[in-house]
Amino acid sequence: MNDILGRLEAKRAAARAGGGARRIEVQHRRGKLTARERLELLLDPDSFEEWDMFVEHRSHDFGIDEHKIPGDGVVTGYGTVNGRLVFVFSQDFTVFGGSLSEAHAEKMCKIMDQAINVGAPVIGLNDSGGARIQDGVASLAGYAEVFERNVLASGVVPQVSLIMGPCAGGAVYSPAMTDFIFMVKDTSYMFVTGPEVVKTVTHEAVTQEELGGALTHTTRSGIADLAFANDVEALIELRRFIDFLPASNRARPPQRPTTDPRDRVEPSLDTLVPSNPNRPYDMKELIEKVVDDGDFFEIQPDFARNIVVGFARMEGSTIGIVANQPMVLAGCLDIDSSRKAARFVRFCDCFNIPIVTFVDVPGFLPGTAQEHGAIIKHGAKLLFAFAEATVPKVTLITRKAYGGAYDVMSSKHLRGDVNFAWPSAEIAVMGPKGAVEIIFRADLGDTAAIEARTEEYRDKFANPFVAASRGFIDDVILPRDTRRRLCRALAMLRGKQLANPWKKHDNIPL
Repeated sequence: MNDILGRLEAKRAAARAGGGARRIEVQHRRGKLTARERLELLLDPDSFEEWDMFVEHRSHDFGIDEHKIPGDGVVTGYGTVNGRLVFVFSQDFTVFGGSLSEAHAEKMCKIMDQAINVGAPVIGLNDSGGARIQDGVASLAGYAEVFERNVLASGVVPQVSLIMGPCAGGAVYSPAMTDFIFMVKDTSYMFVTGPEVVKTVTHEAVTQEELGGALTHTTRSGIADLAFANDVEALIELRRFIDFLPASNRARPPQRPTTDPRDRVEPSLDTLVPSNPNRPYDMKELIEKVVDDGDFFEIQPDFARNIVVGFARMEGSTIGIVANQPMVLAGCLDIDSSRKAARFVRFCDCFNIPIVTFVDVPGFLPGTAQEHGAIIKHGAKLLFAFAEATVPKVTLITRKAYGGAYDVMSSKHLRGDVNFAWPSAEIAVMGPKGAVEIIFRADLGDTAAIEARTEEYRDKFANPFVAASRGFIDDVILPRDTRRRLCRALAMLRGKQLANPWKKHDNIPL
């Protein structure tokens, strides 16, 4: 017995050592934690249950059979984050550069299968050089097996990817299919083809950071949701983020005790919207003043900034927020903002998270770049997402709601459950000036007549009462009472049941 116990401890020690002290030191010099150090920060103390610690690769080519390390470059298992169950894998760059072999992929698939079965989120800490060349086609098959699990888990359990090193080639498609992607500045990157291939094929000279670094993907491509300064900050914020998510599509959003009164009055909101309809204001101020304790976890804050999305709580329960941002492009909808918001709305609908929408939108952004870039299709994605969503939907129009953009932003006509407006709301086909110039184009030479007609149009439509008279707005509320009215509406909707017609799946305009 002592012999087998000795062998067990030796195997465990070899697995914990990863690629050895020298490679661990190199990892630290790069400003990166090891796979196990990351798990210690992410998970609650003493909660991690490791699986497949002794798994080794089965390759024989090019001398790799002489180098076998227990665990084979990925640490897998389950644990808790703030007491809630999660399944995790953490790729170990110190072992074969974190490259994926057949055995490595099997370990990842095992925990993903179990996460689906028991209903718990999957968190992937990615730090890998890609497919293990010595494994040949077996490593490619391994990637495909992982991709298949990503697809099967989609909409069943939340999937979160934290990119903490390289993620290149086929490896990028697994994170791309997860619900959220976080990155670490200066040490992580994602691309399908690296700088060398790009230079050879297109003659472009580009660095890894420029091609697929954290700033690139959080500001330009929109592939990543957030970028953090270092591994420690990323893992701490990931712990905070997971607290907003339900365990699965069978679970309700998590509850957190709060001392923030549901009937809290916020008088400063009465003056948030400027008297000049062309002046901007910060929609985030409204969000932070009505949600529990001002705690708002924004998603993609640096991409498509004309729309704001993220998670907050009302009366302790998670909600998703979608809001036009008048500070950027006057809050217009464009291609990027439509894509950003549509994906977020669909995530919330998958996982029973009520959606609160704050509307101040003058329309869709005009221009040839938008039209040629398929704004029609991309705008339809957001319309489609709001229309198909069956979760509770509460909408507040703060100022402008013009044209088709009014319809798109969770209007009553797209099955909005409760639709409020502030007295400052303007709901119309278009703004007063543009409308009058079309309706009374014969009078364009008469400045006084045009001004009178503009004022007439403004009196008729620059208020929420026409829409309210038709039942498209359920109530016109005082801005200071916004939190109380939203809390009451969400409480009323907790038992909502709504089902779409049976279908295998929809065909969203991709």
